[in-house]
Amino acid sequence: MVENPGNFSQSRILVVEDESIVAMNICERLKDLGYDVADVVSTGVDAIKRAGELDPDLVLMDIVLKGDMDGVETADKIRNAHDIPVIFLTAYSDNDTLRRAKITEPYGYILKPFEQRELLIAIEIAVYKHELERKLKASENWLLATLKLMSAALITTDINGTVTFMNAEAATITGWTMKEAIGEEITEVFNVSHEHPVKKVLQEGMVISKNSLLTNKKGAQLKIDFSAISITDESKRNMGVAILIHSASGD
Repeated sequence: MVENPGNFSQSRILVVEDESIVAMNICERLKDLGYDVADVVSTGVDAIKRAGELDPDLVLMDIVLKGDMDGVETADKIRNAHDIPVIFLTAYSDNDTLRRAKITEPYGYILKPFEQRELLIAIEIAVYKHELERKLKASENWLLATLKLMSAALITTDINGTVTFMNAEAATITGWTMKEAIGEEITEVFNVSHEHPVKKVLQEGMVISKNSLLTNKKGAQLKIDFSAISITDESKRNMGVAILIHSASGD
């Protein structure tokens, strides 16, 4: 018997399989590996319902199910409604079904018949990947909330100088809402009297600090102080620019 060496042996798994003998075999294997079988259902409708009620850590989903909803459509609905990772089980499938399956962004495929070790590896990778994604999303949400609450005006761009983020303070100064600004050229949103800083920052990777006149969306001019700095990845490659803006003191 293959033992589960990971930290996810208590993961709760919902099994969606319409062949009772196959479902029983899968459940036995899962229990042998130390997993908790949350439930076994045979239709897409029941899978969606039980996924919402049980909130399992993972769904093992047969692609081919009886009824009006196959495994691909079921997985898509579970992913959108509950953010639960799905691994597809399949013995065979046509290209169209596989294409549809890829769109649902599954966390893995297991071909029937499968070895116990294949099942273990697929589940461990899927649960670990989903946990990392949850932590990353939480971190991103925290960062976004922090940026939105900054007292300084902040605008960020990608490497092409397209606006990717703007907080409320920047919206007030520029006259552009975040919804309007995202996707626009930075030169349209941050219209300053000096040579535009974004191109220079991206080319030279330097920090630029200046005072300038900014013309807002309504055509009014404001005296501002701003700093522009490159945003880099772990390899120090430029990914874009961050611009911090303050109304000039005394105005």
